[in-house]
Amino acid sequence: MEQGGLIEQLGINWKLLLSQAVNFFILLLVLRFFVYKPLLIVIKERNKKIKQGLEKAEEADVRLKEVDIIAKEKLKKADSTSITIIKDTEKRARELEQSLQKKAEEHQKELMLQVELGYKRQQEETRKFVFNEALELVKKTIIKTVELDPKNIDEALIKKAVLEVNKE
Repeated sequence: MEQGGLIEQLGINWKLLLSQAVNFFILLLVLRFFVYKPLLIVIKERNKKIKQGLEKAEEADVRLKEVDIIAKEKLKKADSTSITIIKDTEKRARELEQSLQKKAEEHQKELMLQVELGYKRQQEETRKFVFNEALELVKKTIIKTVELDPKNIDEALIKKAVLEVNKE
């Protein structure tokens, strides 16, 4: 048996097989140049873009963490600043309260002094009034007791007598 006969016995036409093989290789070359290589280039570019996207995502994560750290530091600084401002405000409020209390005490002392001066003035006026009334009373008493003419009684003597009575 020949080898060529075996191929024919199997129903294979070698010319057809060879033409199909040539067509297959031509199709393979055409697909390789026009489909596979451009497709491979597109896939590489897509992988490159994906890789760049992942790198940018990682970089964004790093920057986001840095921003979070900076934000936390800023918040801590703002908290400490606000605490300082609150403490200063409380201190100023206490100082203002003390100042107002001191002014109120001084005002109260001044009012008390004015009341005391008014009281002393009133006392002096009352004393003068009582003194004048006493003079009149003594004068009337002397007039009644002596039964003299009121014009003849010397007021200087009456004042002298009252002053001597006050000294005792």
